[in-house]
Amino acid sequence: MGRAGGECDHHSERRTGGRGVTSDIDATGNGRRDGGRVTITAIAREAGVSVPTVSRVVNGRSDVAPQTRARVEELLRRHGYRRRTGSGGDRAALLDLVFNDLDSPWAVEIIRGVEEVAHEAGVGVVVSAIHDRAGPARQWMRNLRARTSDGVILVTSVLEPVLHAELHRLGVPIVAVDPAGSPALDAPTIGATNWAGGLAATEHLLGLGHRRIGFIAGPPRLLCSRARMDGHRAALAAAGVPVSEELTVPGDFYHAAGFAGGNRLLELPERPTAVFASSDQMALGAIEALRQRGLRVPQDMSVVGFDDLPEMRWASPPLTTVRQPLAEMGKMAARTVLGQARGEAPDSPRLELATELVIRASTAPPATPTGGTTTGPPPD
Repeated sequence: MGRAGGECDHHSERRTGGRGVTSDIDATGNGRRDGGRVTITAIAREAGVSVPTVSRVVNGRSDVAPQTRARVEELLRRHGYRRRTGSGGDRAALLDLVFNDLDSPWAVEIIRGVEEVAHEAGVGVVVSAIHDRAGPARQWMRNLRARTSDGVILVTSVLEPVLHAELHRLGVPIVAVDPAGSPALDAPTIGATNWAGGLAATEHLLGLGHRRIGFIAGPPRLLCSRARMDGHRAALAAAGVPVSEELTVPGDFYHAAGFAGGNRLLELPERPTAVFASSDQMALGAIEALRQRGLRVPQDMSVVGFDDLPEMRWASPPLTTVRQPLAEMGKMAARTVLGQARGEAPDSPRLELATELVIRASTAPPATPTGGTTTGPPPD
């Protein structure tokens, strides 16, 4: 699939929704008086509130506590702050949604959930990809300072420590979706029950009679990847099946890694009878590796994915997979960061939405040496 949505500039940033994009406030982000005018950063620091809170007061937004509004307005009057006028009009409320990459239907589902909540709230969404590189990440941060975002949603993104510190300095609310590790941002996180999903997928294959199960892992830097592997191995241990390191191959959630991993498993002297891939895209890559060798799914090998992207029901064969509620994760992230922008504390520092095993036609009992299938428990 191509890149998610619309045209992107040199660091893959685009804007959706909202009511306009030109700021009507002087937000330099450095706390200095700019040409004799006090900045909202200086006002925010003196008031003990975030920059977005001052921005909402300046722009007449209603979602500010009365006492906070009164304190900020008094400081604005005392410092003689003047709204910038001109052709820009009122500044739109904006959320920043930041991915490592956008070239995945997985990202599209997250965007869909965030945009739905933002649209209902009258908030625009700026979508960016930083590709785990310093240049695009720093350019994004410069743009963030210029537009005075009301909140940031980071999705499986890794930022340099200096950028973490800058986000805190700006006082912008942050939510992390599927964080890469123990969050250094002191921010709430949104995820799915990845361990339980990995357990359920492997238990399903074990219940069909498979004992030699290949596993295509996700990026080891991501908590969700490690949790899926841990759930897979917990199911093997509970069934008394030893973990074989040769049956675990690396991946990165994309098709090519699934294809390479599938080929690596097929080249083993004793190939597995089933493969559990840590993402749907890698599962499709593994199925292509089987197809190119003249092998059939599930007759010759069962395949399970993870995500339940919308097109998986139309795959050939329709893919058994673990559904994680990607759009709901996006919605929850947007609600959480908008709540923070209103001064509300999140319900929990870590929210996990439930995964669900979806059984389709890509799994069956393992084949016997004569080409039939073994007798095993029926599918769930």
